[in-house]
Parts: sequence; structure tokens; C-alpha cells
Amino acid sequence: MQKKIHIKKGDSVMVITGESKGQKGRILEVNREKNRAIVEGVNMVSKHTKPNTKAPQGGILKKEAPVHISNLMLIDPTSGKPTRVGKKLNEKNKLVRYSKKSGEEIK
Repeated sequence: MQKKIHIKKGDSVMVITGESKGQKGRILEVNREKNRAIVEGVNMVSKHTKPNTKAPQGGILKKEAPVHISNLMLIDPTSGKPTRVGKKLNEKNKLVRYSKKSGEEIK
């Protein structure tokens, strides 16, 4: 059974621990099997590549490496600070995510 994940692709998150602590970014991809996410501009690594059609010059490319989901915290849409995420039913009886700090619904 897979663990429920509190973040989705496109969310704004902050890294709360590790080498990239304090950095903010948007989620580009979520890997549910490994509980990891790739965040834009966070956890950059150098990848050595041979010349190919994508990179005719080859050399060293900088790219994002996955970060464990437990190290990420969603950013509150109203205050811009990191917040925990809850789930509740809205007026239309649909399950939605909300910010525990402000109580605001997360789109």
C-alpha cells in the first residue's frame, strides 16, 4: 500500500531539511513509488554527458535531482510560509486539500 502524498505536481514547496534547506520551488514531477519529487532549481547536481543530438557539445550539465517528500513542505497561498496540509470536504461535498495555518483551500 502506498503512503498518501501531501504534494502534487505544480505546487509551490519549501525544502525544510537537508543540503537545500530554505530553498523554494515548484514541483516538476512526483515519483509515488520512491516517495520523491523533483523541485525546480533545488538539489542541483552535475551530470557528465557525451556529445549527442540533445547536447551536441556534451560536457557537464546541471539538473535537478529528486528530493524525499518528507523534506518538503507546501507553501501557504496567503502568507507564503510553509504549512502542513489537511484534507476536508468542501461545500460541494468534494474532498479538498487545505492549509492548516490559514485554513485556506489549496487549488
